[in-house]
Amino acid sequence: MCCCSNNSNVLAPAAAPHEYAGAVVLRVDDMTCGHCARTIETAVRAALPGAEATVDPAAKTVTVRGTGDVAAIHKAVAAAGYTPSTPA
Repeated sequence: MCCCSNNSNVLAPAAAPHEYAGAVVLRVDDMTCGHCARTIETAVRAALPGAEATVDPAAKTVTVRGTGDVAAIHKAVAAAGYTPSTPA
């Protein structure tokens, strides 16, 4: 967990993630910096071998290609100490 913010509130996965050209895109509002982004990217890649994770701290999004296992993506982000949700 990053020292930039308090990431203690973990929400349950949203019903349906936003899909973008075959990718799952989740919003992570408590991602505040590059350290947070690297932590999330590492967690997703470790939990889902072969999946490609692109994390954008400015947009507060995580884009994952190579898997449709939304629950596993949510679980990996939450296990890293962040709160995944569906983008607006």
